[in-house]
Amino acid sequence: MRARLTLLVGATATLILLAFAIPMAILLKNSAAQEAIASAEQEGQLLTPIVSTGDVGRVENVVQTYNASGAYPVTVFWPDGTVTGEQVPRSNAVELAARGQSFTAETAGGREILYGIGLADGSAVVRIYVSDDQLTAGVGRSWLLLGAIAVALLAFGLLLASRFARLLLVPLNDLAAVSHRLAGGDLDARADASGPAELRNVGTALNTLAEQIKELLEGERERVADLSHRLRTPLTVLRLETEALRDRAERETIEQAVGEVERAVNAAIEDARNPAEAGTCDAAAVVAERVEFWSALAEDTARECRVRLAPGPLPVSLSAAELAAAMDSLLANVFAHTPDGTAFEVRLTPRYEGGATVDVADEGPGLPNLAVFNRGASEGGSTGLGLDIARRAADASGGRLVFGQGTGGVGALIRLELG
Repeated sequence: MRARLTLLVGATATLILLAFAIPMAILLKNSAAQEAIASAEQEGQLLTPIVSTGDVGRVENVVQTYNASGAYPVTVFWPDGTVTGEQVPRSNAVELAARGQSFTAETAGGREILYGIGLADGSAVVRIYVSDDQLTAGVGRSWLLLGAIAVALLAFGLLLASRFARLLLVPLNDLAAVSHRLAGGDLDARADASGPAELRNVGTALNTLAEQIKELLEGERERVADLSHRLRTPLTVLRLETEALRDRAERETIEQAVGEVERAVNAAIEDARNPAEAGTCDAAAVVAERVEFWSALAEDTARECRVRLAPGPLPVSLSAAELAAAMDSLLANVFAHTPDGTAFEVRLTPRYEGGATVDVADEGPGLPNLAVFNRGASEGGSTGLGLDIARRAADASGGRLVFGQGTGGVGALIRLELG
């Protein structure tokens, strides 16, 4: 943008300078020519009274003096055909001047200034010759000076344009940098309100927006933490009720489930208070651990759980807690939307470009509307938050969440691609 502004100013300045320089150059040329002609005319006017006397000898002496010391050659054509001064042929302009006229005529290599002087025996003609070099004497030097001034003015204009563009673009670059920092999650980034009034207004508006975003996120985190904290009371009651159960196996199963819920609640509070940075984990270990947990519920609901997990380690760009939450959401989706006894399968394979792919396929009724699921919504009265958790996990790792049909077109397939 700086180069474009400088180029724009340079083009504008060039047009303005040309608009003044070209007429000025023509004016200088015409002025030099007029000055030379005026000087020659003055010389002719001094000779005219002497020639009018008809004294050839006196005229010859004066003309010789002029030609010896003057800048412009002088010729006098007498009525009898004799020529005094520089010997040149009689041109048509001389013949016309012999009729008693005085004028300036163009000739080869310059101009001739002619004065017709009436004598007793006819008309004499005084011819003063001004060459093209004399007509343009000093014009080249004047044009060179004019060009130097124009170039200096253009350079000065470009320098000012570059400085102005720099002063304009520095605040713009700062605003862009602050915007990128905000987009990257640095909510403490603020712009300096500097530069022109318009840029200061933009900087102030950006800072106001950053403050509002920060306040909204902090308020949201507080609400999530408060809601999660409120769940601890019913969890405590549930744990106490579980301890009162006499069946040991049933008590251990429920205690394990309550422990998982409590772990999820604590993780939600911690994440709301202190948002976790991007991490890594071994997908093979996390997926195996979550499948083992859900396999107990699969046995209780008479579901066949087939597991095909690639050997680890399979590092992915996601923390263990986030991957565990994503797996829980996908497996819970199977139990929530398929009838008891429906078989399902969990597959874990490495990706060619790095990361891993987790497939959760079931043999249930399938997804009723793939288009809706691909937009992240849900049907059948579900909140759709489970799939959103899995989608956010995929996005955070640089992967994606894909929906489809199971093997042979039966059931549903949800693929979690992790980077």
